[in-house]
Amino acid sequence: MKITFTFILLNLCIFISAQNDSINDKVISYDDKIILRLNLDTNVDDYVISSKELNIKPRLELNNQINTSFGLDYKIISATVSFAPHFFPGNNNNLKGKSSFTSYNFRFFPKNIIQTLSYKNSKGYYISNTQDFVSNWQKGKDPYLTFPNLRIQSFGGSTSYIFNKDFSLKAIYYQKEWQKKSSGSFIPSLNYEYLIFSDNQNSVKSREHQLNLSFDAGYYYNYVITKHINIAPFAFAGLGKKWSSYKSDVTKDEREKQNYFTQNFGAGIHLGYNSERLFFGSKFNYSGNHYDDNGSNILQNNFYVLLFFGYRLDPPSKVKKVYEKFQDKIPVL
Repeated sequence: MKITFTFILLNLCIFISAQNDSINDKVISYDDKIILRLNLDTNVDDYVISSKELNIKPRLELNNQINTSFGLDYKIISATVSFAPHFFPGNNNNLKGKSSFTSYNFRFFPKNIIQTLSYKNSKGYYISNTQDFVSNWQKGKDPYLTFPNLRIQSFGGSTSYIFNKDFSLKAIYYQKEWQKKSSGSFIPSLNYEYLIFSDNQNSVKSREHQLNLSFDAGYYYNYVITKHINIAPFAFAGLGKKWSSYKSDVTKDEREKQNYFTQNFGAGIHLGYNSERLFFGSKFNYSGNHYDDNGSNILQNNFYVLLFFGYRLDPPSKVKKVYEKFQDKIPVL
């Protein structure tokens, strides 16, 4: 984990030393505004395991269908916190066990680079295709097979570079800008993630550590339909490397170590409305990660719909003064 954090911080130090480029006349900047954002999404990971020896594929999912995120942006800094409220329909199905989910994201925008750092914590999974494992199982009546103690923690980040200075990825994902004319860009991304899987089944504890590194190449296009409406499709694909270390009470002090090559892919589309103050829209995203583990194909799917609503307001004078003081001491802000 220390290696991962060092790697991430090293990337951040390299890129944060550069200040933002001045915005050209093809992009409107809202960096001088405080941006408040509310997201509702179905961004829940699921894991599918297929084996050459078995005809059934267990599918692990969280007992959450809707997540809520609150975001706050000002100047070069952007932060978001996400969680899954239990009072939302689909987040409290008693037959699927208890689940919890939280995530924190921080973003920085030096020059043509977008730097993201994140932490995710999820616990409590169930097998959504329990009918393949339990005979006479009835959906809606019988409980699902569950892993209530399965916990997945993720420490990660990504560094993306935008080749076309007339294209604004911040206008699509963070609403920190608005693009006046249609434009697209090739965007490569370096992704890094450190995961900890831990479980306790029948008093048998197990833990797995994973380090994932990948490089994706994607293309994004922002089609500006009117002065206030845009549509932005995108697609990406890439390759990576995964290192895994597994230990349980059964293996005692022995660790099972493996490494794999991974394939990453995804696509999506953004629909948005923007004005000087108010903005809202939706996103449809799909991403996948695939690798082979000694004859078993592991596929992590992530398809979700996101609705976002936001408002920009002028910062209070005290906030501006405090930021200016920090900016005097830390010029990159």
